[in-house]
Amino acid sequence: MSTHKASGRITIRQLKEMKQQGEKIACLTAYDVSFAQLLDQQGVDVVLVGDSLGMVIQGLETTLPVTMDDMVYHGQAVSRGLSRALLIVDMPFMSDASVEQAVANAGRFMKQAGANMVKLEGGADQRELVSTLTRLGIPVCAHLGLQPQRVHKLGGYRVQGREDAVAEKMLEDARVLEQAGADMLLLECVPAALAKQITQQAQIPVIGIGAGVDCDGQILVLYDILGISAGKIPRFSKNYMQQAGDIAEAVKHYVDDVKHSRFPADEHSFQ
Repeated sequence: MSTHKASGRITIRQLKEMKQQGEKIACLTAYDVSFAQLLDQQGVDVVLVGDSLGMVIQGLETTLPVTMDDMVYHGQAVSRGLSRALLIVDMPFMSDASVEQAVANAGRFMKQAGANMVKLEGGADQRELVSTLTRLGIPVCAHLGLQPQRVHKLGGYRVQGREDAVAEKMLEDARVLEQAGADMLLLECVPAALAKQITQQAQIPVIGIGAGVDCDGQILVLYDILGISAGKIPRFSKNYMQQAGDIAEAVKHYVDDVKHSRFPADEHSFQ
């Protein structure tokens, strides 16, 4: 179990120590203060205010219409509910179209929304941006694999990295982003074997969602594990309310399963 639960807000350094020590990192999304407090109390290590709020909160078909103002508003609410978990806020679609724009928007998340880190999609093409944010003291979580903001370019919500050329590019993207200064990497809908390879090569924590059990940690959309998301729950998720008496117990079971490598199982992973 975690050695970091007793004292203060979790830091990037502690997350890297958890990777080095083989302790799994439990992450979930949140969008308001009430759920943020509950996740914090149940031992979630990292909370993400995801642009997934476009679908699970706003009822949109994709994340693309989500605005900076939306993200700041929900980031502020979530940050007020956290005393322990590290807070990441998603850079929404087109908020990082230029380095100058991204710096201004990421700075807004740090100053106004209480973020400890920002997350952005993209591979080696984001090297300059990651390097600039790092130089300015803004921690970055990079995002590879299925990138929802690029869903139209990718041709839908599909597993990424099954072809050798795509897998090799993802390995190189991960190396480039880490070298540029990324402090964390998220892999979404990536074959488990490739995710394991990326995790082993990286010195920074690698968090998976639909990327197998060998990542350094796992993240899911909170509403999916509670079985209340509109539409179909993704294959890589699990409804923890089915065996729980209340929401707190469901979250606790998720954290325990991640910490003990019981989640994800094979049925939540891709080959």
